[in-house]
Amino acid sequence: MTDKVAAFKLALGNYPTGVTVVTACNDADEPIGLTVNSFASVSIDPLLILWSLDKKSQLHPYFTAAKKFAVNILASNQEHLCTLFSSKIPDRFAQAKWSTSVHGLPILHDTVATLQCTTFQQIDAGDHTIFIGQVLAIDNAQKEPLLYHRRHIGEIPKSFYS
Repeated sequence: MTDKVAAFKLALGNYPTGVTVVTACNDADEPIGLTVNSFASVSIDPLLILWSLDKKSQLHPYFTAAKKFAVNILASNQEHLCTLFSSKIPDRFAQAKWSTSVHGLPILHDTVATLQCTTFQQIDAGDHTIFIGQVLAIDNAQKEPLLYHRRHIGEIPKSFYS
C-alpha cells in the first residue's frame, strides 16, 4: 500500500459515520443486502441520497440492475446486523428480522430510519459506483444510531450528550 493510500485510509477512518444496510431484490426477486457506511444526503428538492459500492462486490451487478433500493439506518443495538450484512454468509436475511414493504423492498426491522428509493442515477467513480436514489418513503424511529469510527462499531458515547 502506498503512503498516500495509507494516509487516505487513516484520515477517513478517523471520520465517524453512521452504519446502514442497503437492500434490494435480485433478478429472482430474492432479497439482497450489504453493510454500507458511504451514505449521505444529496438534495432536498428533489429528495436525493447517495451511497457507493465497490465494483468487485458480488452484489454489484444486482444493485446496478435494481430499479429501487432501501437504506436501513442501523440503531445502536444492531451491531449484529452490521456484522451479518458485511459477511459472506449466503442467506443473510434468514438471520435478520425483516419484511417486504409496499414498494416491494426488503426492510429491516427496528432501525433508526429506512429510506425507500428509486434509482435516480448511477455514477462511475473509479473502483466504485455511486448510487443516487430519489426517496419514495421514509420511516423514522426515536433511537440512537450505530456509528463506525477507527474500525470500531458502537453507539454514541453517553458523555457526548452531557
